Amino acid sequence: MKKANKKKKRTHVPFRMNMLFFIVFVLFSALIFRLGIVQIVQGEDYQRKIERTEDITVNASVPRGKIFDRDGQIVVDNMPQNAITYTRAQSPDPDEMMKTAEKLAQLIEKETDQVTERDKKDFWIGKNEEKAKMKIKDKEWEAYENDEITEDEIYDMQLERITEEDLRELTADELEVLAIYREFTAGYAMTPQIVKNKNVTDVEYAVVSENLSSLPGVNTATDWERAYSYNNTLKTVLGNISSSKEGLPKEMVDYYLSRDYSRNDRVGKSYLEYQYEDVLRGQKTKMKNITDKSGNLLESEIITEGKRGNDLVLSIDMDLQIAVEKIIEEELGQAKRTGSHPLLDRAFVTMMDPNTGEILAMAGKKYEVDDGKAAMLDFALGNMTTSYAMGSTVKGATILTGYMTGVNEPGEYIVDEPIRLADTPPKSSWFNRGGAFGISDTYALMRSSNVYMFKTAMEIGGAKYVPNGGLKIDLEAFSTMRKHFNQFGLGVKTGIDLPNEQAGYQGIVDPKEPGKILDFSIGQFDTYTPLQLAQYVSTIANGGYRMEPHIVKEIRQPMSDTNKIGPVSKEIKPKVLNTLDLEPGWIERVQEGFRLVAQASEGTASSYFGDAPYKMAAKTGTAEGVYDGPLRENYKNKLTWNVTLIGYAPYDNPEVAMAVVVPWAYESSGNSIPINHHIGRKAMDKYFELKKQKSIDKPVNAIIEQDIVNKKETESE
Repeated sequence: MKKANKKKKRTHVPFRMNMLFFIVFVLFSALIFRLGIVQIVQGEDYQRKIERTEDITVNASVPRGKIFDRDGQIVVDNMPQNAITYTRAQSPDPDEMMKTAEKLAQLIEKETDQVTERDKKDFWIGKNEEKAKMKIKDKEWEAYENDEITEDEIYDMQLERITEEDLRELTADELEVLAIYREFTAGYAMTPQIVKNKNVTDVEYAVVSENLSSLPGVNTATDWERAYSYNNTLKTVLGNISSSKEGLPKEMVDYYLSRDYSRNDRVGKSYLEYQYEDVLRGQKTKMKNITDKSGNLLESEIITEGKRGNDLVLSIDMDLQIAVEKIIEEELGQAKRTGSHPLLDRAFVTMMDPNTGEILAMAGKKYEVDDGKAAMLDFALGNMTTSYAMGSTVKGATILTGYMTGVNEPGEYIVDEPIRLADTPPKSSWFNRGGAFGISDTYALMRSSNVYMFKTAMEIGGAKYVPNGGLKIDLEAFSTMRKHFNQFGLGVKTGIDLPNEQAGYQGIVDPKEPGKILDFSIGQFDTYTPLQLAQYVSTIANGGYRMEPHIVKEIRQPMSDTNKIGPVSKEIKPKVLNTLDLEPGWIERVQEGFRLVAQASEGTASSYFGDAPYKMAAKTGTAEGVYDGPLRENYKNKLTWNVTLIGYAPYDNPEVAMAVVVPWAYESSGNSIPINHHIGRKAMDKYFELKKQKSIDKPVNAIIEQDIVNKKETESE
């Protein structure tokens, strides 16, 4: 029995030891496994934590896309320029930054004009701590010690008590250091900030590059700025971009940040640059910044090379644009030199392809006198941002509205006679002050009959003309006529690919003045923009299709060879906004009327276009109204006349449509000038002259030539 127990005891001890060894083995295995994970899998991360380094990916800006005209002539380019940059650490040391600024100031020249008085005061306090302390009285220090005033309040007192004499202690060299330090602090952490990019000499660039090791955060780079080949031509339409100092517009910071922009990125601020920001911005260079344990930049490494933005090809013919601007300047200047037109200060011309909506020229000039010096300023934007009463040029829309509402028929005769209403001065056509005779729709356009339009508007309003009687008109006539005018583009936005377009202003409908519908019918009630007028005449020229005007013709891919135009990325195709609901032959009546205006001996524009080889169709206009220009405070209730002209050519196969608008051209019939006709004739002549010249000198324009080259290169690849 004892032997059996003894044997059993001997076998029980080794089993427990084995279990213990097994548990120890498992624990050691887990420890070794964990150490393996730490060292092999996570070793790099822990090593980085030990060394306190960090990789931060940032974006660097690239040049924007270029802008060409329809013939491939460069309009807006990027001019490369040397630049000195500074990348601020995540936890910057102000003393270290100041030392770097002092070193850099010895290597470059930095203008100090941007340094503010507050900058100088802050700098003075930093340089003169003891003097700054003496600006505070003993009782104020005592109050500070007793926590009765704060440190910020002490600092504000010091700033307030720094005198002009104190600031004059700052030397020119110290101000230069301050200007550089100011740029250092203006940037965002780990994002390159421009310190200097204007007039960086080759010597400065080279010296800074050689001393980068002793200038932490400083680097040399190639920056760019927008360059305009034609100076101020079309500048207001092209728009502006923000500077690197401005960065993102405050009101759109969140929008741009959500789209991977940096706060100091340059973006389009207005018009074409703004409208096509997504196209022009390009693909940024991605850089990896490596910092030390203090957050200081150690090195930068490019991860992905950037690519400049896509290029825009405009529908604008810059040769035509420049010529038309010159014509406006000459005619406007000539009128101003006579001295009898003090309110005349602007003129506009829009020329477009009536079949595609492509804007060929959009010129505007504004005459201003500043400090006794006269200047002609670019005001091309006025074609779409300002509106005026356009006068008889809208009579084509009135005639067609009469057809579409069923109150008139093509070829119908209406008696032209002075309209005499109760308690109202007579209203008549300029060529018929006292007679009465029947005229057709085409004759009414050719001679610019007011009465034909008055009676059409009366019919639309459900009124019958009774000599010396009252006028009972359904006020819905205003809405009816506006609705139809809108179909031509009058009174609504044209849809041009630019922001801030104006729709014009509607006259106030007063039940006590129903007769204002007569003024509406001859273009002296609502106001329209010159661009709307161009869209309207284009709609008549092409047979009733309201085309959306556009200033960009194509979007092209950038080429590594900056002298070449890249392949087409997107073509802006013609877009029909609406089609007029017309019976066959209706619009031909208006087209014939417009032809007679320019071609028939009695036409109101025949003396200016009758001999033109390109066979013009046109409509003239004069609108009387109260002056509402920039000098209205000095000329309250002053009556002035706007003069306008619309047309297209050739009349039987239109390829170009035009609107000319000259507001406040004169103040009485005695000093009237046909400036609208002069501008219109010269502009049309220039269009066909350039067309002929280019067909001889440039049988294939630059863009088409480049397309052929691109195609051959693609085929060879």
